[in-house]
Amino acid sequence: METTKSEQDVKFMEDIIGNTLRHVEVEIPSKKAGRPRVLPALALWAGVLVCVLRGWSSQREVWRLLSVQGVWHFPRYTLTDEAVYKRLEQASQDILKQVFEAVTASLYVALSNHQATNQASWCNFACGVFALDEMTLDKLFRRLPSLREDPGTKLAGKITALFDVRRQLWRGIAYQENPQQNERRAAREMLDYVPKGSLLLTDLGYFGFQWFDDLTQAGLYFVSRLRKKTTFDIIEVLYQDDTVLDALVWLGSYRADRARFSVRLIQYYHNGVQRSFITNVLDPRLLSLSEIAMAYARRWDIEMMFNLIKTHLKLHLLWSSKLTVVLHQVFAVFTIAQVILGLRSDIANQAKAEPFEVSLDLLVRWVPRFAADGLDPVATIVERGRLAGFIRPSSRLKLSLPSLDLARYAFPNSFVPLQRPPRYAGKT
Repeated sequence: METTKSEQDVKFMEDIIGNTLRHVEVEIPSKKAGRPRVLPALALWAGVLVCVLRGWSSQREVWRLLSVQGVWHFPRYTLTDEAVYKRLEQASQDILKQVFEAVTASLYVALSNHQATNQASWCNFACGVFALDEMTLDKLFRRLPSLREDPGTKLAGKITALFDVRRQLWRGIAYQENPQQNERRAAREMLDYVPKGSLLLTDLGYFGFQWFDDLTQAGLYFVSRLRKKTTFDIIEVLYQDDTVLDALVWLGSYRADRARFSVRLIQYYHNGVQRSFITNVLDPRLLSLSEIAMAYARRWDIEMMFNLIKTHLKLHLLWSSKLTVVLHQVFAVFTIAQVILGLRSDIANQAKAEPFEVSLDLLVRWVPRFAADGLDPVATIVERGRLAGFIRPSSRLKLSLPSLDLARYAFPNSFVPLQRPPRYAGKT
């Protein structure tokens, strides 16, 4: 019998994800004892993942898939779209979160020996390099007809996410229903995924003296831009010329707002614009000016991943205003994204390329097609990827930066962070 497109899609996912769905508690308790479900839970969640993989923008498409085409080895089911929607609404919020976590753990093991060619000696003092950021989901009234007449600003919440820059995989995600929630409060949940001795890359949304002190206290390194108008006092100049300053400083010159731990301030001019960074890596021999700039450039990796999530996997088109259904969609999208990223890493490793040289846009569009044609997507792209433009040279990390001679640095006797009594102004 001829294999359907739906079966091919799900087989492709099954080959990559393995039997994750089989090992996660995916069944939804029936409210009517003794009455079996018409639609098995495994078929429902497989249908959700297939719809995300195909870029479909409505939970109704899940119903159409299940009732018209069928998924995997399951038959077509005679049921209403309302029945599918109620199943999604009643299901535990944690089901697809568990699937995402299981897929993540599996990929971390499978790709443990994969390392991009430029990563072997990059920031080798740190046991890991992670980017932290958040994404606010679109206004519901813009997308849902039932809410278009609402003049308010209802939001679907926001996602705080942690991205493993070295492994090029999502490490953890957390959803906050309130999009106005303080960024650093949500970020602290993500720190559970960050091993001690790792380097954390954050943007100005996380800038805060207490946040930096807490990271130092926890044994984590960080690199951040310096917020404009932030006051500081220089403790010791390590290097200075007409265009570069590398110094140990106290953040906060006023009694009302000052950090506990000393940090390192790096200022230089690039294309006529002054760049200012701070880090708690105090020894320039561990992290030079050029490496700091390079590290912060890699923070853009997580922005590219958010683009994959919102644009290519259509998370900007929410299926529902119900929180439970929103969460199902969020974790389904991140699961498929994780699979795509795992494929990209595998392709890059075999092709001896950097992961960001492999086009995510083309992977999303072409990998299911290759699988549907009976081709091994990884082998096909490794063999033909450069010819077909799947793998292309990238210049995003070719930065023009001043090269400083460490022999001209003044090194103190110790690089242990200095401490003083802190004062944290404003809300924390």
